[in-house]
Amino acid sequence: MKVKHWLLLLTFGLLLSVLAACSGDESKEPAGTDAKEEEKGEKVLSFLNPEAIPSMDPSLATDESSFIYLAATMEGLYRLDEKTQATPGIAKEHKVSDDGLTWTFTLREDAKWSNGDPVTAHDFVYSWQRAVDPATQSEYGPYMISGVIKNATAITKSEMEVDQLGVKAEGDYTLVVELENPTPYFETLTTFGTFLPMNKKFVEEKGDKFATSSENLLANGPYVMSNWSSTSDSWELVKNEDYWDAKTVKMDKLTFKVVKDPQTALNLYEEGTVDRMDLTSDLVDQYSSSEDYAVAADTFVYFLKFNQTKSEALANKNIRAALSRAFDKDALVGEILNNGSIAANGLVPRDFTPMPGSGEDFRKVSGDLVKYDIEAAKEFWAKGLAELGTDTVELEFLADDDQTTKNLVQYVANQLSTNLEGLKVTIKQVPKKQRLALDTAMDYQLQLSRWGPDFLDPYTFMNLWTTDSGNNWTGYSNPTYDKLVKDTASTLATDQEARYKNFLEAEKVLFEDAAIAPVYQASRAQLISPKVQGVFVNPFGATYEYKWADVGEE
Repeated sequence: MKVKHWLLLLTFGLLLSVLAACSGDESKEPAGTDAKEEEKGEKVLSFLNPEAIPSMDPSLATDESSFIYLAATMEGLYRLDEKTQATPGIAKEHKVSDDGLTWTFTLREDAKWSNGDPVTAHDFVYSWQRAVDPATQSEYGPYMISGVIKNATAITKSEMEVDQLGVKAEGDYTLVVELENPTPYFETLTTFGTFLPMNKKFVEEKGDKFATSSENLLANGPYVMSNWSSTSDSWELVKNEDYWDAKTVKMDKLTFKVVKDPQTALNLYEEGTVDRMDLTSDLVDQYSSSEDYAVAADTFVYFLKFNQTKSEALANKNIRAALSRAFDKDALVGEILNNGSIAANGLVPRDFTPMPGSGEDFRKVSGDLVKYDIEAAKEFWAKGLAELGTDTVELEFLADDDQTTKNLVQYVANQLSTNLEGLKVTIKQVPKKQRLALDTAMDYQLQLSRWGPDFLDPYTFMNLWTTDSGNNWTGYSNPTYDKLVKDTASTLATDQEARYKNFLEAEKVLFEDAAIAPVYQASRAQLISPKVQGVFVNPFGATYEYKWADVGEE
């Protein structure tokens, strides 16, 4: 992997966005290139994953790992290529009406599901309706589709039936989509996991078993999932011979294994069992001069979420403002992470999107909105305690259970309790799938979370915190913020300068309210075998693209 080429993103121009932003038998062998496979001449690459896949259901997936493997095994209308451009997938081409509201996609007739069924326009209609159906309880369906496709918002509120969604099949290979507002961005959006097709007959036959194991999945993409169940700590991606573009897929197999211990991961890499690993801070200095060392810049932003409904203290703005400023982010990224990550003092990441007209980076223009400031933190803390009528506060801090996160949350918890007198922080670390469930149930107080962009526009970050967002599990609500953000997707949809002015104002409101506390913008320090070729890193959507993976000379 190489550092992401952000200039490539600018080829998208100043885009409009009206968008609302993983039981088969588990493999008993360690992930790695088997000698017998090499003897047979199979092409195999082996990778690590930081957690089990939370979901392989396109309507229910919400996290990085899930979207990576959905992208590897499935294909939507379009797919992101090496240059982060939308390249034809199931759609061969599309036309847009003069008013920008009607998109007509012509689908290829040689695409098949892994059970032999043809992939048709009906599969997209079914999947998109399922995603916005309140009965599905999808988070991403309402988030990605409401305000974008006609009638989606009303359907998610149970005000209209799902068959009123602005998507229909005209025959088997023509898909017509009606949008709420003009959205030139829509082509790229169709590459995202929520917009993947689904085979209605298969899904309904499987019922509750759908997407719980390899035999309960269908693929229409480059690979099929093998030896996987919802609790698996290893699995394989095997070349899908039924994929319409199978000739392009060079790998016979990709193997994956969940490893959370950094030293174990390093041992596997050094013995040649795996071909890529993420380095923790204590290993970066040791391996930074290695030919295999690479730093991948990222657009994931990590932040603290405050559940205002679960803690009286966190319902207090001054308490939240104090917590936001009471830990040293520069020391965190420099000493605890040490992998190229940078301190985040806002929500929209650096080097993500330019301002209309000037081309200046949005983050630079918006500035540092929440910096480490111990004196200001203590002042906010004193005001908050006085308003609460107490001198002590106890908070439970929820986070994932990998080693890097453990080090990070211990550091933050120590900083908070040391710098804010009377604060006691108890850490609760759980597997990522459990954390996501607790998040959705709003069963937490303080939480370390993150967001990676789903499309190239500030809206993917800003819409998270609107009152009715499907991802706002904090209790935060501000009508002014809501209007600023929602106007960018409606009345201001065709005025880029006005949209970005709203985004700037909305971000300031968000942090004046101390709705969340920005922590850092991630980078990945990795060791990558020279033989790994053609694995692309996307700045939005699925992090890794494996369709074009290949084995080169070491």
